[in-house]
Amino acid sequence: MKEEVFILDAPGGTGKTVVINFLLAKLRQIKHITIAVASSGIVVTLLSGGHTAHSGFKPPLDLSKKEKANCNISHGSIKANFWDLRHNIRLMGGATVLPAGDFRQTLPVVPKTTRADEVNSSVQKLRITTNMRLQLSGDDADKTFSKQLLDVGNGTLAGEKDGWVSLPFGHMVSDLKELMNKVFPNLRNQFTDHNWLKTCAILAPKNVAVDNLNIKLLEQLLGEHYIYNSIDTVFNIDEAMNYP
Repeated sequence: MKEEVFILDAPGGTGKTVVINFLLAKLRQIKHITIAVASSGIVVTLLSGGHTAHSGFKPPLDLSKKEKANCNISHGSIKANFWDLRHNIRLMGGATVLPAGDFRQTLPVVPKTTRADEVNSSVQKLRITTNMRLQLSGDDADKTFSKQLLDVGNGTLAGEKDGWVSLPFGHMVSDLKELMNKVFPNLRNQFTDHNWLKTCAILAPKNVAVDNLNIKLLEQLLGEHYIYNSIDTVFNIDEAMNYP
């Protein structure tokens, strides 16, 4: 296979995962080696034979604490000989690479004349724009809302003035209680309906606000509360590679 770098740029719901899984299945069918990695474990569960990037390539978990960040792979490891096996010292050993995602969620980049411009001119971008979830739902209100969100993300929303944007969607509420009642009406009687719960969500910019909302919503439910703690750090950073 000819070595190439492609980028699959598309908003959520347009079918990136379907395209990637189709490519993985097709390439594996014709006996090509494929590796699917993602930044989080949640995304990995959607990819056929997927791994987290940390599990697959061992990049350090905290780049801010290292002056020189290197992948934590032992010397002499089989994984360290990827370039040698392919007899190619180019990026990823000259293998075909397909980064995918909704790049509207990344921070703005100011274009300058750098080496990145040379790379950009050689990268082929693939775009799919039809939101398949909305197409199948047939809800016109959801389609309008989705288009307005894309206009905000693409910077094409009309009416922008002095850096301020007038949003044509949404409802104003006077306090937190009214917000919770709007999003989770009759929660005490409906919280066992998982399909209903999946349609309700409140987004907040900070974790402290999320915790406050969770506590207030849980207080509306009957029964005893339980707290389940999780661990997301290791005692010895040098042993991080031993954990997925």
